[in-house]
Amino acid sequence: MNNRIALRVSCIALALALPLSATAGPRDEQLDRYASAARASDPAFAGFSAARGNTLHTRAFGAGKPDTPACTSCHGTEPRAAGRTPAGKSIDAMALSASPSRYTDPAKVEKWFKRNCNEVLGRECTALEKGDWLTFVLGQ
Repeated sequence: MNNRIALRVSCIALALALPLSATAGPRDEQLDRYASAARASDPAFAGFSAARGNTLHTRAFGAGKPDTPACTSCHGTEPRAAGRTPAGKSIDAMALSASPSRYTDPAKVEKWFKRNCNEVLGRECTALEKGDWLTFVLGQ
C-alpha cells in the first residue's frame, strides 16, 4: 500500500511541476519576439547565431558616434568583464554568467538596444541583430 501512495504523491508532484518548467522566462520570451520579427522581415530566417552576435559585438562601425565605433568601445572584448563608458562610469559585465540578473526586463533590454545601437551603428538594430547579440551574451 505504501508504494501506491508514494506513486500517487510522485505523480501529483510531477503534474504540479510540469507547468512551471514549461513556462518560458523573460529572456526566452524576448528571443521569441525577436525571432517572430526576424521571420516577418525575412521568411528564410533560420534562427539566431551566437557567432554573428560575437561579430556584431566586436565589429567597428563607422556610422555611429566617433567615440563609440563598436560595442567593445564601452563593453570591452571580454563579455564576462566589466566595461567602462567614455566618461569613466563602470558598466556591469554583459555575460549572463557574470551578471545573472541581466536581460530579465524586456523594456530595459529595448531601451539599451535603442540607445547603444544608435550610438554604435548610427541606427536601430534589427530584430536579427538583437537576437544574435542576446544569444551571444546569454551563452557567455
